[in-house]
Amino acid sequence: MTRASVGVPRYEDAVQRFRIEDEVARLHGDLATGINAYVECCGRYTGENRLALRALSAAGELRELSFDDLADMSGRVDTLLKDVGVGPGDVVAGMLPRIPELVALILGTWRIGAVYQPLFTAFGPKAIEHRLGYSGAKLVVTNAANRGKLDEVENHPRVATILAAGDALPEGDIDFRVALAAASPDCPPVMRKGSDLFMMMSTSGTTGHPKGVPVPLNALLAFGAYMRDAIGLRPDDVFWNIADPGWAYGLYYAITGPLQLGIATTFYEGAFNAKSTYDIVERLGVTSIAGSPTAYRLLMAEGAEAAARIKGRLRVASSAGEPLNPEVIRWFDAHLSAPIHDHYGQTENGMMVNNHHGLSHAVRPGSAGFAMPGYRMVVLDEAGNELGPNQPGILAVDIAKSPLLWFDGYHQAETPAISGGYYRTGDTVEYEPDGSVSFIGRADDVITSAGYRIGPFDVESALIEHPAVNEAAVVGVPDPQRTEIVKAFVVLAPTYKGSEDLTEELAQHVKKRLSAHAYPREVEFVTELPKTPSGKIQRFLLRKAEVEKRKGG
Repeated sequence: MTRASVGVPRYEDAVQRFRIEDEVARLHGDLATGINAYVECCGRYTGENRLALRALSAAGELRELSFDDLADMSGRVDTLLKDVGVGPGDVVAGMLPRIPELVALILGTWRIGAVYQPLFTAFGPKAIEHRLGYSGAKLVVTNAANRGKLDEVENHPRVATILAAGDALPEGDIDFRVALAAASPDCPPVMRKGSDLFMMMSTSGTTGHPKGVPVPLNALLAFGAYMRDAIGLRPDDVFWNIADPGWAYGLYYAITGPLQLGIATTFYEGAFNAKSTYDIVERLGVTSIAGSPTAYRLLMAEGAEAAARIKGRLRVASSAGEPLNPEVIRWFDAHLSAPIHDHYGQTENGMMVNNHHGLSHAVRPGSAGFAMPGYRMVVLDEAGNELGPNQPGILAVDIAKSPLLWFDGYHQAETPAISGGYYRTGDTVEYEPDGSVSFIGRADDVITSAGYRIGPFDVESALIEHPAVNEAAVVGVPDPQRTEIVKAFVVLAPTYKGSEDLTEELAQHVKKRLSAHAYPREVEFVTELPKTPSGKIQRFLLRKAEVEKRKGG
C-alpha cells in the first residue's frame, strides 16, 4: 500500500534534499566548538512553560513536569555529582524504574559533561558487574528495590539511593532525594565536542557477552532525524514510547529523541500489561505510541473488545526490536484504525531502515522499509560485494555515504567493527526491486534445509496468522537427510490445546501461506519463549537446546 497525506514530504525528495549541514543547523550548540546534551534536550526549551514529561506512578498518580522543572532537578543532580568527584568524561550509571528522577539523573549527568550508562532494573548482579567493569562508572544511582544487587558486585562504585517511606539508607550510601533537596540548581552546562561521549551503552548479549557501545554527541543528529522522519513526531502529539530506558530504544527514543525536539514524553512506572496500556492510551489521549512486536502481540491477545475503547485514538504506532509480523499490521488496521510501521536499528547505530511515518512512500507488510535519509544501506555477499534485488546477504552501512552514522567501534574492542568501508549488521536481508529491505533473520538464524534457505521470520509470521497461535519462534535443527529441518516453538492462545491434529493443521497452514518446503516439520507447544530483558526472542537458546538433545539421544 502507499501512504501519503497532505503536508507529508515524499521519501524520494527527502533523500535528494538531505544535507548534513541542515541537520547540524537544527542543534543549539556547535559540534566543533561546544555542545551539551542537557542543553539540546532541556535547557534550550526553558522559560516557555513547556511540558516535558507526563509521569504515571505504578499506583496511577500523574505528575506533569515542565522543561523548567527538569532544569531545576538536573541542576541539583549536577551539584551532587560535583560533590562526589564526578567530572566531564566520567561515567554515571543509573538503575532506576521509569520515574522523574531518572530523567533528572540523565540530564544532570549530561549537564556536567559526564557520560550516562543505563542499567536495566531486571539485571542480576553478574550483568551489572560486567557493565560496571568495562565502564569504570564513578557513581551508581538506584532505588531501594534494586540496591541489594550491588552488594554482590565486587568493587562497585559509590551508590546514591532513592528511598521510599520506611526504607533505611545503606551504610555509606548517599540519600539521593535529601542530597538533591539541599543542592543548588544553578550549574552552568559544560560544553563538549561532538566526538565526546554522552552515553555508554551495551549490546543485548543475545549471542554472547554484551559489548560496550560508546555514543558520542554526534549521535544527536541521527536521533533527531529519526524522531522527525520515522516516528513523524508532531508538536501536538501525546507521545509514549513504552520501551524501558535501560535499553537503547528507550533511552534513545523515549527520552533523548522527543526531548531533543522539545516535545513531551511519557513514563509509566508499572510493569507492562495489555490492560494498563489500553488504560493509559485512553486516559492520556496518546496519539503516537512506540514499542516492540512482543508488546503489540500481547495487545492483540487481549482481543478486539479490549481494543475497541481506543479505536481511532492513535494517530500512528511504531515498532522496533524484532521484525513486525504482517498479521500485527492487519490487526492494528482493523481493530485500532492505526497505521503501525516497522523500524529497524541496532544499539550501535540507532535506527537506520524504516517505514517512515513522517515521509510518504510505499509500505509493504513484512518489510523493514527504506534507508533513513542520511544513510546508504547495502546488501553484501560473503566476499564484501554489493548485491542487487532479491539476493540474500548481510545488511551493511556504506560508511562514506552515511553522514548520520556515528558508531566507529566497540569500547575496548580488540577487533574493528568496521572493515572495507562497511559496517556489517549481522542481519540477513534482501533488497526488493523498489529499494525496500526485507528481513530474513540473523545470519546464524537462517535455516538451510534440503538446499533451501529459509528465513525464520517468514515462518513465524505465517504461524501467528493462525488463531491458535499467540507467539512463535522458529529454528533449524540438525537432520541427517536435509541438513536442517524447521522446528517451531509455539505459545498457544488460551482457548487452544496442543495436539497432533493441531500440529498438522499448523504445518498445512504454513505450507499454504509460504511454500511446500518452508513449513515446520516439528512443533513443540510451550508456555513461554526465551527472551532478552528487552523482549528479543533468543532463538539461539532454543537451537542450542535442540542440538544438545539430539546429541544426547
